[in-house]
Order: sequence, then structure tokens, then C-alpha cells
Amino acid sequence: MTDPIEHIATTGAAIPAGHYAHATAWQNLVFVSGQLASRPDGTQTADQPFDRQVKQALANVLTILSEAGCGPRNVLRVTAYIVGVENWAAFNRIYAEVFGQAKPARTIVPVPELHHGYLVEVEAIAARAP
Repeated sequence: MTDPIEHIATTGAAIPAGHYAHATAWQNLVFVSGQLASRPDGTQTADQPFDRQVKQALANVLTILSEAGCGPRNVLRVTAYIVGVENWAAFNRIYAEVFGQAKPARTIVPVPELHHGYLVEVEAIAARAP
């Protein structure tokens, strides 16, 4: 029996540092693992301003979704973890620029800290056309 769960990987995002895939897909659903703002070559950007980290984290998510055959309009839900509730407005502004007319369901969760000192982590669920 073949595994019905597809594991998605791309060279356009940093290699996962733990025991997880960039994304998994089951039937037409794609689940993107939480993405920090590391560059595709794995170098860290935790020392960069919040805005740059958001742009990189969202770029990572969209690159992985593209590998799975999805774009922003295919995204059903986004969850973002941000350090500091004061960063909410900046996240929202950049998110709106990146997603344009696409308006997936979204949750922003303020947290006290993230791994490696990052200020944002983003995960997503999308649907591929059947």
C-alpha cells in the first residue's frame, strides 16, 4: 500500500532542522510547517528587523506552497506567531501586501519568544485544485 501522505520539500526554503517536512499533503490539502525567517541557504535572519523577518517567513511559506502547486489564493488558513503584540500592525500590513486580494482565515498569536531569537513564525493550510 502506498503512503497516502505526500511529503513536500523544496530547495527554495531552508532544510528543516528537525524531524519534520516543509509540508505534507493529503488528497487536496497542503499543510505547511511553521516557517521561521531563515534564508533558503539556511542562514539566520533573527538579527534583522521585524519587517524583514516577516517578509522572509512569508516568502518561505509561499515558496513551499508553490512547490505543492498552490499560490496565495489557495490558502485556507494562516497562523502567525509573533513576539510582541506591538508588532501586530506591522505584520498585518506586510501580510496584506503579500497576500493581496487573497484573504484566508488567519490567527495571530503573540508569544514571549521563538526559537533562535526569531520574532515571527508562520504556518499555513492550503487546498490544491482537485
